[in-house]
Amino acid sequence: MINNLQSVGIIGTGSYVPEQVVTNKDLEKLVDTSDEWIVTRTGISERRKAESHIATSDMGVIAGQRAIEAAGLKPDDIDLIIVATITPDMFFPSTACIIQEKIGAINASAFDLSAACTGFIYGLAVGSQFIASGMYKHVLVIGAETLSRILNPADRNTLVLFGDGAGAAVLGPVEDGKGFLAFDLGSDGSGGNLLYLEAGGSRLPVSEETIKKGQHYLAMSGNDVFKFAVRIMGETSLKTLEKAGLTREDVDYLVPHQANIRIVDAAVKRLKLPAEKVYVNLDKYGNMSGASIPVALDEALKENKINKDDIIVLVGFGAGLTWGACVIRWSY
Repeated sequence: MINNLQSVGIIGTGSYVPEQVVTNKDLEKLVDTSDEWIVTRTGISERRKAESHIATSDMGVIAGQRAIEAAGLKPDDIDLIIVATITPDMFFPSTACIIQEKIGAINASAFDLSAACTGFIYGLAVGSQFIASGMYKHVLVIGAETLSRILNPADRNTLVLFGDGAGAAVLGPVEDGKGFLAFDLGSDGSGGNLLYLEAGGSRLPVSEETIKKGQHYLAMSGNDVFKFAVRIMGETSLKTLEKAGLTREDVDYLVPHQANIRIVDAAVKRLKLPAEKVYVNLDKYGNMSGASIPVALDEALKENKINKDDIIVLVGFGAGLTWGACVIRWSY
């Protein structure tokens, strides 16, 4: 259990995905692949792509505004904005500061958080502590990505997997015994070479050579990441349930990171959950990294899959390597 003076939960969610749809058939025209190959191995049928004038902050603004409205609040009620992203508008200022200005959250402090696909879970864990301690009352956590900007158009192994989008949640005080019951966060830096973007930082600044070598594109060792994900999704979920004093039999609904249907199926098998207790939308959006879980959560709520007092598990994994899960007793 989290020992705190104030119980904290999610009190509003929102999401946004770009209008442009990229189907598997579209990708067949670009690389050596097929709709059947992609669906069989990943479960993905299409993904969204942001138009050239749309940046991560633009999608984050819409998702954030929708979450604030769903929470029954105004932008100036927000005390802190955390943006989980690996595709910020720029190195600095933070995307969170850009969003803070655009939505008029004049009372909010703001910063970005980098934990790749686990970023939203990390953001929830960090943001909830500010409220539990009494420092803040309302925290806006956004997961937003424009992954299409860092994909190698000639690499079929990564091009088919990722999409763009944004999801958000407003955290606030909830009734005692509800909201976040436990978190589990982890990392293993020895696996950092399995999923990375090599150039553009201080080690390999932008140069003619890095551009020619394609070092500004996402690189991934797919088989190794898959093996890690299949193991860790179930492990961290069970560990978090144990921390909360619960078992897998107590789980009412699972919202996993939407990376690959085979990875999701492995986690579901480990938790022994029926299909109707698991939300899957990766067929429509692919892997949206930090936006994956909050978009799925928002859609599950809109579809009335989650009810008051349900025990919900959010779980993800990502580059770093990182992983994380949280258990929530839903408060509304």
